[in-house]
Amino acid sequence: MNTHFASPDTARISCIICAFNEAPRIGAVLQTVAGHPLLAEVIVVDDGSTDQTAEIVRRFPSVTLISHPNNQGKSVAMASGVAAAHHEFLMLLDADLKGLATEHVTALAAPVLSGRSDVSVSLRQNSLFIFRVIGLDFVSGERVFKKELLSNALKEIRRLPRFGIEVFLNEQIIKRQLTITVTHWPEVTQWRKREKLGYWKGLLAEWRMIGDLLDVVYPLALVLQTYRLLALRCHRPRGTVSVALIITPRSDTR
Repeated sequence: MNTHFASPDTARISCIICAFNEAPRIGAVLQTVAGHPLLAEVIVVDDGSTDQTAEIVRRFPSVTLISHPNNQGKSVAMASGVAAAHHEFLMLLDADLKGLATEHVTALAAPVLSGRSDVSVSLRQNSLFIFRVIGLDFVSGERVFKKELLSNALKEIRRLPRFGIEVFLNEQIIKRQLTITVTHWPEVTQWRKREKLGYWKGLLAEWRMIGDLLDVVYPLALVLQTYRLLALRCHRPRGTVSVALIITPRSDTR
């Protein structure tokens, strides 16, 4: 059964992208999302970049740029983006995606806009093998949900470890028993830190990120959190058709 949206104006999605030194990569993401008819606004939070990230963002006049003078981590950057968002739903995207296309953005938004689930989460081609086996990437940076899920907890988010936002968001989803749709993105990958920073620096950065996850929740609790998220996952019945969106181009008034 198809679900149709007569106008993108009813979508009310604010897209938030947190970025730190992503000048070589963020342009490709913005090329896809800037002007997407289901996104009422796109907000990039430049978290103290020392490269040309801000200059790349300014090439897209419809995109709102928030600049932090110093790097404070993804959690604080996300809080800034959520505080600036004007619309009912949030779409979170990472700045270092490869292969992202218009249809991927639409597919991520569709389950929530249609009311089929409360949250949608991406599963990329290069998500960790274990995530692809179980069918859920619990630290995915690409999600759609109602803004109120985070907007009432901004002070708490700003006190999180630098990369604690995804685990915190998982806790809120579990607490409220929100249903989840996993959106498969077989054509989309993410730049690994080792690709961006070199092997040893990238490996160190990845271990620091894992440490931040464990600062938010203990290892055993992390496993339990993943199990509870899986229990909330929606399963599409066989024979059903993917949500289809009828959309018209959105005029840019900026």
